[in-house]
Parts: sequence; structure tokens; C-alpha cells
Amino acid sequence: MSTVTMIYAGMFYIATLLLVVGLVYKIFDYSRTPAPLKIPTTPAPTSQKGVVYRMAKEVVLFESLFKSNKWIWVFGYLFHFGLFLVLARHLRYFTEPVWFWVGIVQPFGKYASIMMVVGLAGLLARRFLVDRVRYISTPSDYLMLVLLIAIGLSGMLMTFVAHTDIVALKGFFMGLMYLDVQPLPQDPILLVHLALVALLMVIFPISKLLHAPGVFFSPTRNQVDNPREHRHVAAWAARLDQNN
Repeated sequence: MSTVTMIYAGMFYIATLLLVVGLVYKIFDYSRTPAPLKIPTTPAPTSQKGVVYRMAKEVVLFESLFKSNKWIWVFGYLFHFGLFLVLARHLRYFTEPVWFWVGIVQPFGKYASIMMVVGLAGLLARRFLVDRVRYISTPSDYLMLVLLIAIGLSGMLMTFVAHTDIVALKGFFMGLMYLDVQPLPQDPILLVHLALVALLMVIFPISKLLHAPGVFFSPTRNQVDNPREHRHVAAWAARLDQNN
């Protein structure tokens, strides 16, 4: 087994461990964060079913972003929907046999990478061109977008320009899943692409990309607008009342 293969195998084991542990910790921390006030953004649903419907629209359609800024919504939706198709297409490297719907997604996922990069480019340009956004942007905001663009571009290069051995690549990842490391193709673009993906996995739990799971814990979105019908008491306050 080559040294490069062993390095990348170890890198992905570590990156996966940090990603999973980091996400579990952050989600657990979000779940324990008290919401002392009833603060749903109005107009808000008055039933739990309405909250579920509202959350579904937020997650699937980015409803609040659409209402606030149509241009940002366009670029944001291009990126997120393109990313969804790209990730779905990549499931072929982790399933055997390949699930039927993953096979259906393949031709769409191939060109979705273009959609993803265009969306990211628009979001990056916004950081430079819009004064009020540039004012609140930090170096990490720029670097995160550049990292995602680099992942997308390197993937596009392998798809449309310099093809790699996808059979051997699938063997490598299937081997990682079953603790049976297989040789990794050593194409330079592939190695860069995988290194960038591993880096993203490591920093994801400590980055602003955590808005993905975080939206489900936002009190402005997940609360029922019923302050007159039910008194809202935070969990920690309820425990204090019981002790007293």
C-alpha cells in the first residue's frame, strides 16, 4: 500500500471522527440552550403543525431569504440546490449496489456542480460589492466561500477535463467503510480535491456553516405563536420553580 493511500485513509478517518463528534456536541449544545422568551417572527403559526410547515418552507425554499432579498436568494438557492444534487451523485461511491434514485440523479448532479460554483461566486461577490455586507464580513467568511469554490472547481476539472479512475476511487471509500483500505488513485487534482473536502469536514463543526442544523433550533422559527394561550417557561426556569 502506498504512503499516499495510507495518509489519505488516516486523514479521512480523523476528519470523519471530528465531523461526527463535533456535530453531535454542537447539536446537543443547541438543544440545551434555553429560550427564555416567546419570540417567533411574526406572522407566525399558532399550531405545532404550522411550525412544521413553516420550517419545511424555510429549509426547502429559503422563504425568509426570498422575502428579504431576491438576488441573494437566487445565488443561495443555486448553491444549496446544486450542492444537494452533487452530494446525492457522490453517494455512488459509498453504496453497493448503487441505489436506483442515485443512478437517476447522476446526469443532473454532473452539471449541478456548475450551478453550485456560480451560486458561490455570486455570494462571494456580494461580500466584496455590497458595503453593509463587506463591513460585517470576517476573513473566515471569505475563506469558507473560497474553500467551497475550490472544492467545486476541482471536482468539475475531474468531471469535464482530467478524469480519474472512479472504480478505484469507489474501492478506496468502500474499503474505508469496511476497515479494509484499498489503493487510492494518485491523480494530483483528485488528491487536492480530497484534501480540501477533508479540511471542510474538520472545520464544519466550528464554522458558520452550522446554520444547516442550527436553523431547527432557532426560537424565531420553531416556536408556536401562542403567548396568550400558554405561558412560556424556559426549562431552567421550570426547574427553579419546582425546587422552590
